[in-house]
Amino acid sequence: MRCRCTVNVSAVVRGCSYHIWALRHIRPWLDLNTAKTITQGIVAARLDYCNSLICIVSTRNLCRMEVTQNTLARAVCSVPWSTSATELHCSLHWLPDRQRIDYKTALIAFQARRTGRLAYITSLLRDYVLRRYLRSTDKLLLQSPFCRLSLGNSAFSISAPQVWNTLSLHCRASPSTDSFKCQLKAELFNTAYPVWSHLQRL
Repeated sequence: MRCRCTVNVSAVVRGCSYHIWALRHIRPWLDLNTAKTITQGIVAARLDYCNSLICIVSTRNLCRMEVTQNTLARAVCSVPWSTSATELHCSLHWLPDRQRIDYKTALIAFQARRTGRLAYITSLLRDYVLRRYLRSTDKLLLQSPFCRLSLGNSAFSISAPQVWNTLSLHCRASPSTDSFKCQLKAELFNTAYPVWSHLQRL
């Protein structure tokens, strides 16, 4: 599994690097909004494609994806390589790769619980139910199975509840998919950049 994950990450990084290199060549003739649109459609989509399947990606592979995203941010903003990537991510309102993976996992879980159309995914999720009423009973939590093996933690039935249960009740109880997306991104953004979020509220 880990070997296959490394191969997948290598392919993603290689493909993104090619398009980033091409973007840098035409960036002087593009405005910022056009560059962001091209980036989202060609490069960022590659980073997000099936990223929920690599939820236990190793630290080394995660760093490789983060370096690619940092390079992409500098290319979009057309700034020197020495510019802080964190500040660029905040200005572009981009989530780091770890939070992007959590975003996709939580979104799939929300859609499965709300619509029930994806039966094969819905069957993997179980509501957290207790025999007697407690405060946690009506918090829309999911049952998180226990697994001793790190490889087993990559299963959606285990990773999805772990991500879902860390969200606020307000986010989990969102009435629509669009509302959930906004709440989810805001929470993950605040988790990734707590200092920046605090400064924005001042």
